[in-house]
Amino acid sequence: MRAGTDTALARVMAVVGVAKPHCAYLFANQRANRMKVLVHDGVGIWLAARRLNQGAFHRPGTDRGLEVELDAEQLQPLMLG
Repeated sequence: MRAGTDTALARVMAVVGVAKPHCAYLFANQRANRMKVLVHDGVGIWLAARRLNQGAFHRPGTDRGLEVELDAEQLQPLMLG
């Protein structure tokens, strides 16, 4: 979870090939209490981080590199806490 914007973007490009505009890419640590989201908003790329003081994020299927598509309604609670 030490990755900055460039490292996270490199990981996305290694798996997907290119960061698609208007898409977000989520990264979570093993304990699922920290998350980063890399967003390509069509203008540029930004990275945000969230850390839970207690509990964990729900991750459907914990396989490494699993692709899960979220709509705006599902992403919003993650972004807002």
